Amino acid sequence: MLNAYIRMKSLYPSSLLLLLSLTLSAAWAGNPDRQGEAGAGQLLINPWARSAGLHSLNTSSVTGLDALYMNVAGLPRFERTQLAINHTRYLEGADMALNALGFAQRVGRGAFGVSLVSFDLGDLRLTTADTPEGSGATFSPAFFNMSLSYAHLFENRVSVGVAVKFVSESIPNAGANAIALDAGVQYVTGANDNFKFGISLRNVGGKMRFKGEGLGVQNNSTNQTFNYPLTFYQRSAEYELPSQLNIGVSHDWLLGRNNRLSLLGTFTSNAFARDQVGGGLEFFVGPMFVLRTAYKIEFDAPRGSPEATLDNGLSAGFTFSTPFKKGGSSRLSVDYAYRNTNIFRGIHNIGLRLDL
Repeated sequence: MLNAYIRMKSLYPSSLLLLLSLTLSAAWAGNPDRQGEAGAGQLLINPWARSAGLHSLNTSSVTGLDALYMNVAGLPRFERTQLAINHTRYLEGADMALNALGFAQRVGRGAFGVSLVSFDLGDLRLTTADTPEGSGATFSPAFFNMSLSYAHLFENRVSVGVAVKFVSESIPNAGANAIALDAGVQYVTGANDNFKFGISLRNVGGKMRFKGEGLGVQNNSTNQTFNYPLTFYQRSAEYELPSQLNIGVSHDWLLGRNNRLSLLGTFTSNAFARDQVGGGLEFFVGPMFVLRTAYKIEFDAPRGSPEATLDNGLSAGFTFSTPFKKGGSSRLSVDYAYRNTNIFRGIHNIGLRLDL
């Protein structure tokens, strides 16, 4: 038993070094010159209101279901069972929305999680080569991803997690699919567990390529003897997933018995976009109310530039939480977040969360 325990303890730094080597290789995989070459951009839109209020800068301190987006290593840092549903009004006024459903369950020192996220792009006008101005018909693209996750919390305050994601993009007559992986590490230390460090690697997977009847073109046969139509299928170009590396730190200050102020920051290296950095504050006012705000900037891209990411700048949010019954541990929470954008009227997230 002692030998097994020693081997398990020695696994922690090995796992961390392995993740660091993978993340560093991903960090150097791309540069701003490749901006726009990746697809599946919905994987970079945070559907969870708690972490969205901090501009997804809480890599080191994210917990529970929000960790399924930002850093899966934070998944087991909650009590027992968590269920959440969130709705996002993406670029208010553009008629686009995200809907997310998540479930997480603690099992010993580990936790399993599953999330379903769909991106509603609204109804688009259907055009063809014969009707380039449209015939009055519409269609709605279906963007969807599902993740299955597991994370484990070790006794020395290190948690490690991995998530497998199925990514799908489709229109009525063509579609593309891929499998992606997320991995993360969180480390908590300090006299009151008030210093946190986190690394996450997201959206590493295979390339996507559209296939289907929509890529078929009917032409006449080239056979001089038998003149009959043939359908030729075109190959669409492959595209990468938007991989990114996040490195974050945070520090908590205890203000009395029930209040807490957290300062946090995260550096994000994007394989297919400019790097980003930001910081935020989270203020816990007792067990029932949380206020949060953050600011994020993008390197070498002036705000307002057409090449800049849409949601740089300011974000803010809050959480209101109440127990089901006095003295009980089960709670119902309402989360809200707003992210400013340089076009349209920002991004709004609202969600309900049950802690059972």
